[in-house]
Amino acid sequence: MNDTLPPPLILVECPRDAMQGFNKPIDTATKVAYLNQLLQVGFDVLDCGSFVSPKAIPQMADTAEVLPRLQMAGSRTQLLVIVANERGAQEAVDFPTVSFLGYPFSISPTFQQRNANSTLAQSWQRVQAIHQLCLNGGKQLVVYLSMAFGNPYGDAYQTNTVVEWADKLANLGVRTIALADTVGMATPQQVNTVVSAAIAATSAAHIGVHLHSTPQLWLQKVEAALAAGCLRFDGAINGVGGCPMAGNALVGNMDTALMVPHWLAQNRLPHIQPLAMQQAVQMATGIFST
Repeated sequence: MNDTLPPPLILVECPRDAMQGFNKPIDTATKVAYLNQLLQVGFDVLDCGSFVSPKAIPQMADTAEVLPRLQMAGSRTQLLVIVANERGAQEAVDFPTVSFLGYPFSISPTFQQRNANSTLAQSWQRVQAIHQLCLNGGKQLVVYLSMAFGNPYGDAYQTNTVVEWADKLANLGVRTIALADTVGMATPQQVNTVVSAAIAATSAAHIGVHLHSTPQLWLQKVEAALAAGCLRFDGAINGVGGCPMAGNALVGNMDTALMVPHWLAQNRLPHIQPLAMQQAVQMATGIFST
């Protein structure tokens, strides 16, 4: 009976996050080929590029060249790009194939300054402006609450701060909020606690997680989020990536190549094509070899 099946998950693949901090240049043709393979897998969303300063993130400087070459016909996947300010948002809005603009909003003042060269107050003004650009351009804003599980800088942190910002974003009209474990410091118990609190307090928005993890803790972390009621998960094949602006040793992204078979066995990913996924893993292994 269909009503006995668990609710399907929303799976977001993040090659942009994998590429942006990679220590070798990746040429545009390789990016296009890899992203086109990922579009065949059946992910819900593909975080495929960013419109940020090429000085800050040189690996993403060719996003405007990549987007028109993506083969969207026949793919169920929607595209997301990251922006850091209104200028980047305006560029992104002009691309018809882009459905979502992602904005990283850090609740750690130190990381907000490192990542976007702004204070929290300035960043909040940007969120409002970018949200309006999205509304005007027929896009949806996804806000990533960076450092949602603590920070390595000594900035004050408590779960209530995450809840308050999530509620403030939801009241603005933001419908998707991803809690980001930016440097991979969260414990499974903390993931459960923070995600539970955010979901309980923010019924007007969909709460997802963008977790980073060592291979040893990936299962505990995703299961902790799932037990808290989270149904939206970000990942990157082979766990590649991490934020180069954090200024700390990178902890890789949650490994999609581990999550997919785990949740396919639970009938939680009805749209994933295993063969296309296998081919994407092979491509990723070649691209991100060191």
